[in-house]
Amino acid sequence: MHPLLPTQQSLPLFNVAASRRIEARALLHTPDLMARAGLAVAKLALALRRGPGPIWIVCGPGNNGGDGRVAEQLLTRHGVGTHIAATPPEQPALVIDALLGLGLNRAPSADMAATITAMQACGAPILAVDLPSGLLADTGQAAGNCAVRADHTLALLTLKPGLLTGEGRAHTGQLWFDDLGVTPDEPPTALLLGPPTRPDRRPTSHKGSHGEVLVVGGAPGMQGAARLAARAALACGAGRVYVDLLDLAADEVADPVRPELMRGRLSRLPQAVGVVGCGAGHGIAHDMPGLLHTLPRLVIDADALNAIAADADLQDAVRRRPPASTVLTPHPLEAARLLACDVASIQCDRLAAATELARQLRCTVVWKGSGSVVASPGECPALSGSGGPALATAGSGDVLAGWLGGLWAQQPDAPAHAIACQGVEAHGRAGEVPGVLCAGDLIDRLAHWP
Repeated sequence: MHPLLPTQQSLPLFNVAASRRIEARALLHTPDLMARAGLAVAKLALALRRGPGPIWIVCGPGNNGGDGRVAEQLLTRHGVGTHIAATPPEQPALVIDALLGLGLNRAPSADMAATITAMQACGAPILAVDLPSGLLADTGQAAGNCAVRADHTLALLTLKPGLLTGEGRAHTGQLWFDDLGVTPDEPPTALLLGPPTRPDRRPTSHKGSHGEVLVVGGAPGMQGAARLAARAALACGAGRVYVDLLDLAADEVADPVRPELMRGRLSRLPQAVGVVGCGAGHGIAHDMPGLLHTLPRLVIDADALNAIAADADLQDAVRRRPPASTVLTPHPLEAARLLACDVASIQCDRLAAATELARQLRCTVVWKGSGSVVASPGECPALSGSGGPALATAGSGDVLAGWLGGLWAQQPDAPAHAIACQGVEAHGRAGEVPGVLCAGDLIDRLAHWP
């Protein structure tokens, strides 16, 4: 049993159906799974309790409740005061939430909702067993109007995607994991990304060895977005970075702060990695056919995504591009436009929606947000457990797009999915700071990461 985040390696995630199959097969050879689970809960509870009061254990009718009851027996033997009931004792030292678990498929009943409210209001830290009660394991969304917001969650046997995306991280608190000594015997539903890597730089390399990036965007009044993307590509290590500032005079400098950046045009850089759309405005639609047809590798963001969403011909052009050559980086509203639906309907299952968008457009999709998703045709989707509210600032998405371009310029043979996974996790980990992180400061953190 150990704290999970930040991860030290890529880990498998399993949805409800897969977790049930793994549990059923494991019970054939390991009949004491519930005893192991209860022991893990009891050990963590001893470490987390605060004060001399009893540990309030809220048990439901299923296996999750069974884990809680085993933990209660072990804690009692250890001389720790416990209280099993739907109502709290006075001044509990800890709450163990073993009310609802993997089997949840509908909103909690009125009585259970009242218990969830009482747990939240009692003032003690909350340890959720496997899942915070009321949270859907596959999607990270609340099944009804309420779900426990735990301080700690101990995932058991398998890691579930809903703990890491959607609203999951807001409900999970610090995430712990115990596999109960069982190795999953089937392919994962998704992967949790491990530590990011940086491209190797050989002792004899030079700027020509590290590729070229062309950032296309920065229409009048929005040059900052394109410049942030270009600075990120430069900080990542791309050999040469050019900026095509749309509709601006030829004597407008690429970036007055970064003289290393140069003005450039598609006609002179047909082999560059394109980072397209940052601050581009509506005018990018005119340039998109040529960009999609010419550039061998493309990262498409912001206004370029909106142009594609509004034009069936551009969507066809994306589909016709070579496999593993295109990355789209939508936030939820842009993704909803691309899928021609509303934000709420796709946010309710981010993993499925990202996979569907990748299938429809035959490209890699980086679905930004809490628990960013990377999905590509023929690949196991990936989730990032890094990042946080410090990244919710203007320009952080432009920085991600530029960083992806810089990574790809240095690794021309890498497929889009691999580049996206590297970049998303580096961006998230660099953004794990308290407070607010301005986009320019994020670039500095990325440049020195890890």
